[in-house]
Amino acid sequence: MTPPPPHPASSPPDPRYLAGIAFFNAGDFFEAHEVWEELWHDCEPADRRFYQSLIQAAVALYHFGRGNREGACRLFARGRAKSIGYPAVYRGLALGPFWHAVAGAIAGHAPPQILLTSPPRNGT
Repeated sequence: MTPPPPHPASSPPDPRYLAGIAFFNAGDFFEAHEVWEELWHDCEPADRRFYQSLIQAAVALYHFGRGNREGACRLFARGRAKSIGYPAVYRGLALGPFWHAVAGAIAGHAPPQILLTSPPRNGT
């Protein structure tokens, strides 16, 4: 008999999630968006809004860097709204501090860094 698949919370994170974080932290928001968009196409339905929110945060910061503050603010609002309903820490990312840092960057402060609070696991 084949053992059941591991519970999603015990699965290691998708490497594309971590690659997107590396691009994001390097300030390459366009590439972060590209990697996360690929992951979004393949992810489980429960994760779709989470990855969409990250994609929209990255694109918001990309627009801000190109001088499009209005577009950045619009994408920020959409992305933050998509993260509502997820736990405060999801896949190791503390969502409240993350969105606070993205808002600060759009207001002209330092670009945000994604610092995972715990080893990311699928579903936690």
